[in-house]
Amino acid sequence: MRHLCISALALPTVLLAACLVLAPPVLAKDKQPHWVAAWGSSQMIAEGNNALTPEQLTDATLRQVVRVTYPGQSYRVRLSNIYGKEPLTVDSVRIARIATPDTSTIDTATTAKVLFGGRDKVTIPAGADYLSDPVAVDLPGLSDAAISLHIATPPMVQTGHPGARTPSYLVKGNRVDDAALADATVFQRWYLISGLEVAAKPKTRAIVAFGDSITDGYGVKDNRNTRWGDGLMKRLAATGRPLPVLNGGIGGNRMLLDGLGPNALARFDREVLSPPNVGYVILLEGVNDLGTLTRDASATPEAHADLVANVTAGYAQLIHKARSQGIKVYGATVMPYAGNTYYHPEPVSEADRQAINAWIRTPGNFDAVIDFDAAMRDPAQPDRLLPAYDSGDHLHPSEAGYKAMADAVPLELFK
Repeated sequence: MRHLCISALALPTVLLAACLVLAPPVLAKDKQPHWVAAWGSSQMIAEGNNALTPEQLTDATLRQVVRVTYPGQSYRVRLSNIYGKEPLTVDSVRIARIATPDTSTIDTATTAKVLFGGRDKVTIPAGADYLSDPVAVDLPGLSDAAISLHIATPPMVQTGHPGARTPSYLVKGNRVDDAALADATVFQRWYLISGLEVAAKPKTRAIVAFGDSITDGYGVKDNRNTRWGDGLMKRLAATGRPLPVLNGGIGGNRMLLDGLGPNALARFDREVLSPPNVGYVILLEGVNDLGTLTRDASATPEAHADLVANVTAGYAQLIHKARSQGIKVYGATVMPYAGNTYYHPEPVSEADRQAINAWIRTPGNFDAVIDFDAAMRDPAQPDRLLPAYDSGDHLHPSEAGYKAMADAVPLELFK
């Protein structure tokens, strides 16, 4: 804009006043909240035993419990209709602290209404997520919060996550404000919620633990929060410098092919690049690619070579994507699984695992290496898990094993 006001001394009083009115004001820079991803789950199609029936979801309230990974007083809730085939309408949403652990009882003094563009009701397009307005609610770190939502008409295809390992509650009618849902149907799955964001301290960056059932926490008892990502989060909090740790695990997940959920490359953008201010990703993928190759029959040498090449090429793709967004990528070595009766690994399978781990450990491929293989293997039989860390299936860790994984992550990687 050109300014015609030359000098206050050269102008009559009336013109000087007009000049001052027309001059654009100098505005102070608005202080925007520093939004950081504070909880998340990997979205899948809910089908088979993991799906609710249309009758259950008609005129229904879902109260779902999530672990708050970072303390704050202002949050945003992200709902998901990623796999829906038509728009999904949610009539009302509330968030509150859980008053009594392992129950549906909320502290009603903390109940906050979740709005979307200032409205109670939101319609989420097919294939989309939807982020709420900021919600004023005080949630301590490592506490449990309940997200309650009412749905009048169920979606034909449900979006959710079966590995919640924490209770969710389902009742008929709009009861989002009820203190307790004593008559609820209880299950350990999440539906239609994909994320929570917090207004955090400046420069705070989130960590995404990205992987398969070992990251999802297979074998962890309900409501214990003893996945390796949970243990890492507790260690960070104990230092007085908490950081959010998001669980990006899906049971059976593979780098290259879909399984119970989408393959790693297909979901990486949505789960790692899209949430706000993710600073680090720990990538633990590959054991299911290795296992499925020889699960039903032996494979040719060419197939083994292709598998190693394709898995490591997939790593390189994810590394490139993350680094392009300024995210550090830490490669976690694939842990031993000899003796597992589901995958029937052969000696050549162990050679493939060693080749993949050699690529992970090669300087420059990842920004750092987290050597879960070294931390978890039996020194007497390096192709097997240490018995104390083995859940019994020779693939998934015990709770002691998950703690050992958490303890094996160097905290200086997140300074």
